[in-house]
Amino acid sequence: MYLDFLVKIPDVKGKITRKKKGNNTYINYEYARVYDPDRKFNIPQRVTIGKESKSDPSMMQPNQNFLTYFPEVDLPEERFNSNRSSCLRVGAYIVLRKLIEEYHIPDMLKNYFDSKEAELFLDLMTYSIITENNAGQYYPDYGFNHPLFSSGMKIYSDSKISSFLGEITQDQRVGFLNEWNEKRAHREKIYISYDSTNKNCQAGDIRMVEYGHAKDDKTLPIINYSIAYDTTNREPLFYEEYAGSIVDISQLQYMLEKAKGYGYKKVGFILDRGYFSRDNIEYMDKCNYDFIIMVKGMAPLVNELVLENKGRFENDRDCNIRKYGVYGTTVKRKLYISDEKDRYFHIYYNDSKKAAEHEAIEVKIEKMAEFLKSREGKVYEPSDRLKDYFESFISEKDGVFLFAREKKEVIEREIDLCGYFCIVTSQKMTAKEALELYKSRDASEKLFRGDKFYLGNKSMRVYTDESVSAKIFIEFVALIIRNRFYTLLKDENEKLESRQNYMTVPAAIRELEKIEMIRGMDKIYRMDHAITATQKTILGAFGINVSYIKKQVNRISEQLRIADEVR
Repeated sequence: MYLDFLVKIPDVKGKITRKKKGNNTYINYEYARVYDPDRKFNIPQRVTIGKESKSDPSMMQPNQNFLTYFPEVDLPEERFNSNRSSCLRVGAYIVLRKLIEEYHIPDMLKNYFDSKEAELFLDLMTYSIITENNAGQYYPDYGFNHPLFSSGMKIYSDSKISSFLGEITQDQRVGFLNEWNEKRAHREKIYISYDSTNKNCQAGDIRMVEYGHAKDDKTLPIINYSIAYDTTNREPLFYEEYAGSIVDISQLQYMLEKAKGYGYKKVGFILDRGYFSRDNIEYMDKCNYDFIIMVKGMAPLVNELVLENKGRFENDRDCNIRKYGVYGTTVKRKLYISDEKDRYFHIYYNDSKKAAEHEAIEVKIEKMAEFLKSREGKVYEPSDRLKDYFESFISEKDGVFLFAREKKEVIEREIDLCGYFCIVTSQKMTAKEALELYKSRDASEKLFRGDKFYLGNKSMRVYTDESVSAKIFIEFVALIIRNRFYTLLKDENEKLESRQNYMTVPAAIRELEKIEMIRGMDKIYRMDHAITATQKTILGAFGINVSYIKKQVNRISEQLRIADEVR
């Protein structure tokens, strides 16, 4: 049996011979000579070790004999499609290839990688999107039944992927991001949603892995990862990776400098409450950036504004923001005493939010009361958290906890604030406009969910700094394409008479994977069956019709035929 890769024909003087048979040239190796006493000369003992490559006479396709006689030779990292399934899943690949080419990703990658590396990069991207996995050891299984970007659709081994990840340089990553952002919108004003997440990691040799505020397993160290997302044009712009111990609030100013470096001037930033600080507000003012930011917790200033305006807008139909089921009003104030600018506080109220928060307060107070009751008659000093809501009575003589009484005014004030939340903007706008812009950051939150759960990147599965950075880089470019896939599906679904549950990214990919090519007895791949009505609806979101699919299937089939002939 001939193996599915090429090796150099051994350079063993006087031991290698060639024998032409039909359309093939076979490579024979002389492994011994046996003396014939009757004829009185040595008889060569030869064995066929391979078949000469039709494209390169210095290479051959080896068989098992080659492995026996040349065990020291390092085997290559490429596989041919002789080790390919007779049934290829092509639907999702065709759609993703179209999106990748529309963004000119292949051309951009080839400015920083050689052709083979760029093709492998694209294959790893599509692999992570289609299979929702980033484990290199499973990539060959994916290549077995999918078309590939690689020349001749060669299937790379997991060892090749590992070495490739370790070889991607910072210059390549920076170069691509610079070019990507250079091509984005700079003339029109855009709003950038900036958010971060973290990934648990147990690989102690990675310098960025440190203990911090983990969102998943709090017992493990983490790597922080953030993305700037253009909510106006619905595109990821750039990302950051930084040490797990660095908190979000202190990283923001470094991100603002990067945005300036990428040439973004007419922008506003949409930020979560975790980035709210006086220093960050002042820094955005210094950079002349507008902002839309959710106010942290129950900030005293916001509490006062809510109580001042309570009862003035909650039932006013002019204040109703029907799309989000809330009422909103806007108040102009300074954010802090020395603030030189007026800010716009947008206060919102929601009945269902009030009911849920009120219930949560009652449960919290009840649990605290039960806990304090259990400590009566014992030496005990309540925590500061308990003292916020209860007045404690303790014996001065022996420190015994006697009983506790609710702080009625504190609890009633907190209940009065239930159902309200506040967004602060630097630019004048209505409460509705501010909420719609803030809600647009939902796309960046979905981006993170897609990264962790739909690209398989909850775990990095690598053990060096270079490989971690490479995987984050590949997943970011994959997110660009998956995000485009998501937005086009979402837009199309909104046009349909009724929303369809197959118009989500995972469901659509599963449906597209059913579009298959089957290899016939003549070794030519052809479509197995017609496109279904559901598949046509999904393909329509990407401007793809049946004719386009047939054309791409023929292209893939021809690529595979040529690859077979070359071998």
